[in-house]
Amino acid sequence: MATIKKLDRRTRIKFRVRKRIRGTSEKPRLSVFRSNKAIYAQLINDLEGTTLASASSQLKEVDDQKITKTEAARQVGKLIAERAKEVGIETVVFDRNGYLYHGRVKSLAEGAREGGLKF
Repeated sequence: MATIKKLDRRTRIKFRVRKRIRGTSEKPRLSVFRSNKAIYAQLINDLEGTTLASASSQLKEVDDQKITKTEAARQVGKLIAERAKEVGIETVVFDRNGYLYHGRVKSLAEGAREGGLKF
C-alpha cells in the first residue's frame, strides 16, 4: 500500500476545493501560497487568467520588520486588502490552496478582513 505524501495530499485537496471556487473580475479569488520562509497572496480573475493584485512577506514593507511569520502573514493580508481597494475590489472568494485554515493562512485571512475585504 502506497503512502500519500504531504504534497500529494495538499494537491488533492486543492483540486477538490478549486472545482467549486471561481474568481471573476468583480469577485476575484484570493489565493494563498505558503512556503517555509514566506507567504504570498494573489487576487486572480479565473475567467481571464489574470492576476489583479499581489502581496508577499518578502516585500520591503513587511520584510524590514522584525516580526514572526504569523504576524507577517497578517501584514500581508492587510497589504493585499489595501491593494484590492486601489483596484476597486471589496469582495473576494478565499482560496486556502489546500492548506489548513490555521496559523499563517488564518492570520492572512484575518488581516485581509481587518483591511476591509469581505469574504
